[in-house]
Amino acid sequence: MIRPLLMCFVLCVVSGDSKPTEQKSRVHDEPLSHLEHDDAKNYDYDHEAFLGQDAKTFDQLPPDESRRRLGIIVDKIDVNRDGFVSEEELKVWIRSAQKKHIYDSVEQQWKDFDMNDDGVISWDEYKNVTYGSYLDDPQADTEYNYSHMMARDERRFKVADTNGDLIADKQEFTAFLHPEDHEYMRDIVVQETMEDIDKNGDGFIDLKEYIGDMFTSEDGEEEPEWVASERQQFAEFRDKNNDGKMDKEETLDWILPSDYDHAEAEAKHLLHESDSNQDGKLTKDEILNKSDVFVGSQVTDFGEALLRHDEF
Repeated sequence: MIRPLLMCFVLCVVSGDSKPTEQKSRVHDEPLSHLEHDDAKNYDYDHEAFLGQDAKTFDQLPPDESRRRLGIIVDKIDVNRDGFVSEEELKVWIRSAQKKHIYDSVEQQWKDFDMNDDGVISWDEYKNVTYGSYLDDPQADTEYNYSHMMARDERRFKVADTNGDLIADKQEFTAFLHPEDHEYMRDIVVQETMEDIDKNGDGFIDLKEYIGDMFTSEDGEEEPEWVASERQQFAEFRDKNNDGKMDKEETLDWILPSDYDHAEAEAKHLLHESDSNQDGKLTKDEILNKSDVFVGSQVTDFGEALLRHDEF
């Protein structure tokens, strides 16, 4: 049975006495989309990478309106107004879309946790909103280990809280929710990952633990081909010193690789898919001719007026 490897910190959108998410709060280098990147099936990954949260809006638009809005976006990407979109301009745009996604995520959750509207979030506020039901009745039967989850959240909150006052401003709360984007949070990211995967508690992640975090066989289930590929990845790239296990540095390089830029990789991919004359840059026509790569094109019965933003 396959268990997806969580690629980001998962935090529930809470209200009143809501409970923490069931899933582990695993952090990995934040991808541009949590969808599968397989152009043979669809371009959903590219849509989210290019448009951010607006991808769902575009997916609901008629094709002509989708292309019209895409043309407006192309003009915004072409910051030097030379009539072309370069790889660098694409990369800058994609990074901007990702930052906006993070900003919007923090803003949305901020309203849930800043209970007294004083512009900061204390640990007590976060704890009471997230774990209120558990704190009211710690003995209640539950499938979750809330005490462990709360202790883990508190530890991360304290690391994000740079001045140690147990009160998070907007920047500190962003670091708490998205530690993968903050250099000073990297140690806690590695610590959490190793706690999740290092089942024998020896301070390392061996091959069995590495594979077991992604795939566990049930009732004689045959191991899929991608598992063999992951074994090879472990041997050739993860375990750099060839001692059969990953230490903290190797784990850090796995979950937060310093030599891989998601935005750059996606910009290269979009350029490759759309550059019909292979001149290394895109015209508006080239992008519009490949609008299915950049945006959705479904015809739906959604009212166009309900989806229109002022910017379009």
